[in-house]
Amino acid sequence: MRKIFQVIIIFQLLSLSFSQDEFFQPGYTIGGYGEMHWNRDFDSNDNETKNQLDFHRFIIYYSYNFTEAWSFKSEVELEHNYLEGGEETGELELEQAFINYHDDNWGFQGGVILPSIGLLNEYHEPALFLSVERPLYNKYIIPTTWFGNGFAFYGEMFGIKGRIALLEDLNGEDIGYGIRNARGKGFKTTAFNWTKNISLSYTEFPGMKLGVSYTVNDAPIDDDKNNSVNVSIVEMHAVYDAHHFHSVFEYGNIDYDNNPAEINSSSGYYFDLGYDISSHIGFNGKLMPWFRLSNVSRADSIDSKIEEISKVGITWWPIDQIVFKLDYGKSNLKSDQDNTTTQFNLGIGYHF
Repeated sequence: MRKIFQVIIIFQLLSLSFSQDEFFQPGYTIGGYGEMHWNRDFDSNDNETKNQLDFHRFIIYYSYNFTEAWSFKSEVELEHNYLEGGEETGELELEQAFINYHDDNWGFQGGVILPSIGLLNEYHEPALFLSVERPLYNKYIIPTTWFGNGFAFYGEMFGIKGRIALLEDLNGEDIGYGIRNARGKGFKTTAFNWTKNISLSYTEFPGMKLGVSYTVNDAPIDDDKNNSVNVSIVEMHAVYDAHHFHSVFEYGNIDYDNNPAEINSSSGYYFDLGYDISSHIGFNGKLMPWFRLSNVSRADSIDSKIEEISKVGITWWPIDQIVFKLDYGKSNLKSDQDNTTTQFNLGIGYHF
C-alpha cells in the first residue's frame, strides 16, 4: 500500500511538471521603431549650411519563442530610407540576430549581439532620449549602435545586474579619432583577441538607474594579429526619473596604445535635465522642457577635435509609444570659440 501511495505521489509530481508547459504555445513577436528628422544648421554669420528632411531610421524586430527558456531575437534596420551605390547612401544592417536562453537567474546569447555600454546602445528607441538626434556623445565616444558577432552571459544577484560579452575584434586601421569607423558590424570579422565587455547596473533605488562598464580589445591592423591597437573604454551613467523630474548623465573615456592617428585618448559627457509640466497645465500625455550640457573630445590633446554643446528643447509623449521633439542648440570647437554652429531640429518617433 505504501509503494502504491509513493507511485501516486511521483505520478502527480510528474503531471504537475508537464502541466506547467502545456499552457505555453510557441510563437513569434513583431515590433519596431522609426524616426523622422528635420535638421537646419546655421554658421556664425547666420548662413544656412544644412536643411535636411530625413526618415533617419526604420527598424523591424522579429522574435520567436521555441520554449519558455529558448528564443530567437532579431532586428533589421534601414537608415536614411534608400539604398544606392556610392558613398552618399542609406544602410541596411542586421543589428541583432541571436539565440537566447533565459531562466530565473541567468541567461545566454549567441549570434549578432550588442555590447552593454552606455544607456542607448542596447535600448535606443526614440522615445527613450530627449533630443531629436541622439546625443553627439553617442556618436563619437560610445558609437551607438555598436553590434557584432559574439556571445554574452548575463544574470542578477543582490539587485545588481551583470553581463559579460565577447565580440569580434575592432578594425585597428580604422580607429583614428574614436572607434566609430572601426566597428566590424559582423561582416567577415576576426576574433584574434575578442572584444571583452563587462557591465554592471543597479536599479533598486526607486526611479534611479546606475551603471558602469569596461571594454577592451587589441584591435588588429589589416587583420594582422601581431600589429594591433590596444583600446580600453570605461564609461558610467546614471538616470533619475521620478517626481516629474528626468535627469541623465553619461561619461566615457577611451585610451589607445599604438593608435594610427597618434592620439592617446578620447572622452566626453552629457548632462540632461527636464521636468514634466503636463499635470500642472492640464496637458494630455507627458510634456517636458529640458536642457543639455555636453563636451565631446574626439582627441583630448587636440583642441580642434573638442566640441562644446549646449541645447534646449521640449519633448511631448501623447502616449508612451509616440514622441514629438523640438530642440535648439549651439556647438563650437574649443579651438575656435567665435565659430559657432546653431542647430534647429524637429522630429517624430514611434515604437511598438
